[in-house]
Amino acid sequence: MPREKYRVHEVAKDFGLSSKDIIAILENYSEEPKKHSTALEDKELNIIFDTLTQKAEVASFDAYFAAGEKAKKEAAQEKAEPAKKEEVKPEEKKESEKADKKPEGKKEAVREDKPSKPAAQKEGVKKDAPKASEKKPVQQQKPAQSQQNTQPKKEKSDKLQARTKGEKRRVDTRSSNVDLEKYNEKYEEIAPANRMNDMGSNKQKLKQKSQQYRKQGMRSNKRETEAEKLKRIAAERAKKTLTIKIPDEITVGELAEMLRRTAAEVIKEMFKLGTMATVNQVIDFDTAEIVATELGAKVEKEVVVSIEERIIDDHQDAEEDLLPRDPVVCVMGHVDHGKTSILDAIRNASVTATEAGGITQHIGAYRVDIDGQKITFLDTPGHAAFTSMRARGAMATDIAVLVVAADDGIMPQTIEAINHAKAAGVQIIVAINKMDKEGANPERIKQQLTEHGLVPEEWGGEAICVPVSAKTHMGIDNLLESILLVAEMSELKANPNRAAKGVVIEARLDKGRGPIATLLVQNGTLNAGDIVVAGQSVGRVRVMSNERGQRIKQAGPSVPVEITGLDVTPNAGDTFDVASDEKLARELVEKKKHEAKQAEWNAQQKVTLDNLFSSLKEGELKQLNIIVKADVNGSVEAVKQNLEKLSNEEVKVSVIHGGVGAINESDVQLASISNAIIVGFNVRPDANAVSLAERDSVEMRMYRVIYDCIEEIEAAMKGMLAPKFRELALGRIEVRTVMNLSSAGKIAGSYVLEGKVQRNALIRVVRDGIVITEDSISSLRRFKDDVKEVQTGFECGIGLEKFNDIKEGDIFECFMMEEYRD
Repeated sequence: MPREKYRVHEVAKDFGLSSKDIIAILENYSEEPKKHSTALEDKELNIIFDTLTQKAEVASFDAYFAAGEKAKKEAAQEKAEPAKKEEVKPEEKKESEKADKKPEGKKEAVREDKPSKPAAQKEGVKKDAPKASEKKPVQQQKPAQSQQNTQPKKEKSDKLQARTKGEKRRVDTRSSNVDLEKYNEKYEEIAPANRMNDMGSNKQKLKQKSQQYRKQGMRSNKRETEAEKLKRIAAERAKKTLTIKIPDEITVGELAEMLRRTAAEVIKEMFKLGTMATVNQVIDFDTAEIVATELGAKVEKEVVVSIEERIIDDHQDAEEDLLPRDPVVCVMGHVDHGKTSILDAIRNASVTATEAGGITQHIGAYRVDIDGQKITFLDTPGHAAFTSMRARGAMATDIAVLVVAADDGIMPQTIEAINHAKAAGVQIIVAINKMDKEGANPERIKQQLTEHGLVPEEWGGEAICVPVSAKTHMGIDNLLESILLVAEMSELKANPNRAAKGVVIEARLDKGRGPIATLLVQNGTLNAGDIVVAGQSVGRVRVMSNERGQRIKQAGPSVPVEITGLDVTPNAGDTFDVASDEKLARELVEKKKHEAKQAEWNAQQKVTLDNLFSSLKEGELKQLNIIVKADVNGSVEAVKQNLEKLSNEEVKVSVIHGGVGAINESDVQLASISNAIIVGFNVRPDANAVSLAERDSVEMRMYRVIYDCIEEIEAAMKGMLAPKFRELALGRIEVRTVMNLSSAGKIAGSYVLEGKVQRNALIRVVRDGIVITEDSISSLRRFKDDVKEVQTGFECGIGLEKFNDIKEGDIFECFMMEEYRD
């Protein structure tokens, strides 16, 4: 019996290491690179065991144990040292008290013995030295400890004195005999007595001056001329430089207002610089800065802080803040290849039974616990209509599980799923499903995968292919192990200690609970009560529940949750952020709505001379207006996109409204006004809507499977197409004679060569092989009787409605235009 293969990841698991560590060891000894699923030979296993043994080798067990004892002793000594330091502190206090009791003279002597730093300056000023020694003051002594603390400050002040006065002075405040006269002299120098007496007279002078100024102002009460005003303004400008803040874009008029100048002055300056501009023209910051500088202003750039920057935390996470997170896996593939069944096998539930027609209609998010490690699964629809849903699912995930039926092979939506996954840059794991069926050929599937750039690992590529059976649960464990292995190699990380950020997976409108959104948290932590901004919707998280319907208070990275509390249903695929201020968040959403309206308005093409003819020609188009209502937003989007694709050259399909929830009266009223039909997908109309639709003759169609909806609308469109005609040849007639009748004009005496001629048919006149005209039959007679038709070999008289230039030998080709449909 052959020995079981021992793979790299199994060795790593047994030694408690990662696969990367084992691969790193083998790289030193082997030229061929190893992968996590590579089977190892005995020689390679021996290398691994020897390397790991050498790393953990101990030279001497005695020395090893002795080192352990030594470390214990050192730790005990470190604990004892703080206790000794505490014992020493009382002794230090006693010594400081003794120092305080020493005589003051000794302390002064000690202080004077210290050499002062500005000695060179002392020698330079010899005359003042004796005076300084005579008036040497002695300060009142302070305790030794406080003196030491204040010593650095004192040295600094000494330096300042030495620099300004040339010597260091000491003031003795202990002696009772203080010479106050010298201070009086100094005070007299600062504030002489005679100046104080002059204060009254100065006040009187100021009063007189102010009165004179008033009188002068009254005398010169003449109106200021325009020239004087301009001169005064120019003088004021010259005195102080104007500083202005300019944003990224500004109009010429606003710039002139900032510069306190007329718009004409600014335009004149721009003209000098070679730029023609009007008052309302928008100019950039660089142009505005040059103009303002030329006009003598100092320019600063205005930093505009947007509402998003104020309320949404969008900083980059530091490496040390990132923690490992669970993988998010997207299950993709063709319709009916068993995506939901595989997911059921993983989470031991049954979802497929509840889906209409066995097709997944919505995106579902589920969280599965496998041996303590959690995986988040996103189930995407496989039908062609749900392209946008698959693209969203791929962008929000880390790993894509591509489900391919072993008996069916690669299909169009499988190729699309591969392209979505590649565009999103996610790792692809191929699950070859339905291995329990007869005719299952996994090798054929692998061959097809290589044609689309997915080379299996067994063939030297990087795509992991796992044969599974959702029915018998065969290979499900291997699939989960492969998912966890790829997740480990990807090193997925996020920062849970920040405001939450993520993506809206799905949104719907519940009759009792209002708008409900399924969110996938990608970074940070979402808490109950947080203010969430998702696209054009905003609200506070009232209730947050997991995929099992259990209420939770917070959700970290890679956790899907269902929340209530938003004001409107967001669009699936919108990113959501947690905001710090509810008032500003609502202001931001209003701004987004306004911008969306503006974009929609600007998208409408205005009539110009260039497109006038084409716009008029569009009037020939027939338009089919449709209102789409569905249970979830993703379905509305999918139905809308597929219906609009049905437009052709003659019929334009326009979805004038799409919404979530039951069909109501307002939908019927809109359909009645705009002559539209209502399409309901997984929803029903309420009683009032039904009665109103019957009264106004509004057609409503309800569907549960998207196939039926698209097919029926397509069939209805064919009834709106302009009818198509083809020519049906009836016979050939030769003109043998021409008769002129006063009552009927020219009549062609004819002979039917082949086929037949009918009274309601059309006639093409051919002369010498050239078509002369086409006309209809006004009269068909045989002898004197009017007849409906004449068969081959008979003669008849044929009169045409408009054409009279009939000649002998002309050939009449009789035909009819038949209407047909593709």
